[in-house]
Amino acid sequence: MPTDLTDDDAWLREERVRIGRRIREVREERGLTQQQVFLRAPLSRTYYQHVENGTKNPKLETLLRIARAIGVPLSELVG
Repeated sequence: MPTDLTDDDAWLREERVRIGRRIREVREERGLTQQQVFLRAPLSRTYYQHVENGTKNPKLETLLRIARAIGVPLSELVG
């Protein structure tokens, strides 16, 4: 856990990007398209794309829906 929180915004951005990349990696490993995931979740196409790109800050509920749509535990996406 970081002890210096002076650049909290940068850290949050980096974490969103890291989690988005992980979601994309796991989705692709499972052979799923973005469309399959956002329809199963259900989420809008644009919002889901922003989550994968790390430009949106999804709620825990949204991350849980994405994990379920992909077929993995949430810990596999955020750990």
